[in-house]
Amino acid sequence: MSSPADPDSDSPRGLVLVILTYVLWGFLPLYMKALAHVPPIEVVAHRVIWSLPIAAAVLIWQGRAAEVIAALRTPRLLAMAVLTAMLISANWLIYVWAIANDHAMEAALGYYINPLFSVFLGAVLLKERLGRTQRMAIALAAAAVVIMTVQAGRLPLVALGLTLSWGIYAYCKKSLPLGPNQGFTLEVLVLCPFAAAILLWLALTGQSHFGVGSGADTLLLLGCGVVTAVPLMLYANGAKLVRLSTVGILQYIAPTLIFLCAVLVFGEPFDQSRRIAFPLIWAALVLYSLGLWRQYGAARRKARVTGRMQ
Repeated sequence: MSSPADPDSDSPRGLVLVILTYVLWGFLPLYMKALAHVPPIEVVAHRVIWSLPIAAAVLIWQGRAAEVIAALRTPRLLAMAVLTAMLISANWLIYVWAIANDHAMEAALGYYINPLFSVFLGAVLLKERLGRTQRMAIALAAAAVVIMTVQAGRLPLVALGLTLSWGIYAYCKKSLPLGPNQGFTLEVLVLCPFAAAILLWLALTGQSHFGVGSGADTLLLLGCGVVTAVPLMLYANGAKLVRLSTVGILQYIAPTLIFLCAVLVFGEPFDQSRRIAFPLIWAALVLYSLGLWRQYGAARRKARVTGRMQ
């Protein structure tokens, strides 16, 4: 079982793993767009089914499979895994639907808001102290959501759904008393019966895209296991080695790449509400980052003074 990170520092290994994860997630829309003609529920079911062999192979190689079996017999761990499995499957479903239906820019907005939501969770649940600039950043993000709601006449449900599902998932995952790879494997084990039932129903009703046609869909659906399991396992290992606030900053990478895919590759419109909301979000992230760097600088100066006095 992996050890949690020092709450006052970041592990270099953790930083590398988390950064790599967000780069992979940033380019994931390109893969999911190729499956836009497949119903999102079928894509998510294949993400679950084909993630299991990869996760299981990693655990067997590490000699950790017995820990998952033990967790299945532990009601508390199993209940926590059911919760995180529900959150991640909801996040996947919203995300796949958004990419397929030309809402990649709103998905990017959701993941831009998510770092600030992580800060909010840190303040409320972990009692992390917020500076003035961080509070201003959260207020700007809230203003951006309000502006998009007023301009569009509806809540940005994709953005809010992705923010809430992933933010709460990340918090629960960090506090899950189980190794990261074991936790992910337990989650897909919990989801597999439901995924298998969905795929069986689609096959029996002639609606399945797996094993039909030219074979391109089959290969893409098989690949869902790799594009799902590999980044999530990298994230699960890295997130426990860095601070929640650091994870919040690094999350800028993925939405920036998603935003660029939406504008430059998918050609989604950058309308008036988005031209107002996105700069507000970017300003919020700049403010938050400045406040955090000031905290880092103060902590380093204090450490140097303490070191000289000893």
